[in-house]
Amino acid sequence: MMNGMCWGGMWFVPIFCLVILGMIIWAVLTFKNKSHRDIERDTFPRQESALDILKKRYARGEITKDDFEQMKRDLL
Repeated sequence: MMNGMCWGGMWFVPIFCLVILGMIIWAVLTFKNKSHRDIERDTFPRQESALDILKKRYARGEITKDDFEQMKRDLL
């Protein structure tokens, strides 16, 4: 009776080891990809568009509303 229980439970250990190994591989790959994206984002910051710069100039009061509208039409 005891031998039958041991043989019946032997399939669990290799599957459990594979699951653990899979989780470790997943964790390493996820961490690697996340750190790679962080480095890429820091290395190549997003460039401001001309429209973004124009909006900031208008918000700071450097240009009038008429100037803003004209420059916006020129850009688009």
